[in-house]
Amino acid sequence: MSKKAAILCVDDEKSILMSLRTQIKKHFGKRYSYEIAESVEDAWEIIEELDKDGIEILVIVSDWLMPRIKGDEFLTQVHERFPKIVKVMLTGQADDEAVERATQNAKLHRCLQKPWDEQELIDAIESGLGEL
Repeated sequence: MSKKAAILCVDDEKSILMSLRTQIKKHFGKRYSYEIAESVEDAWEIIEELDKDGIEILVIVSDWLMPRIKGDEFLTQVHERFPKIVKVMLTGQADDEAVERATQNAKLHRCLQKPWDEQELIDAIESGLGEL
């Protein structure tokens, strides 16, 4: 892969972000850069900065229940601007309608329940990357 690429994790709980980044980095090693954002606003700043620097975000793993905007809305906005990004939603509380909205409007790749299984997370990312 000649172009730099990144995986972005978005969650309002720092401990969850640290776990996600550790698990993903342990599996994929130095192939990608790993970014974390504690809010949708922070996520958009990172997305804009990486885009400006020519770094492609391949996957976004986003929580559903966050302040000000839900994960399905955020992922829909991402899909409108960057349709090729693979979108994975993590949730402990999303209802079926939210998952369906994300599937329809954001082309959600996978929805994982919290607490997630590490292998299930890696499998979701790998299968999403396989579709790129």
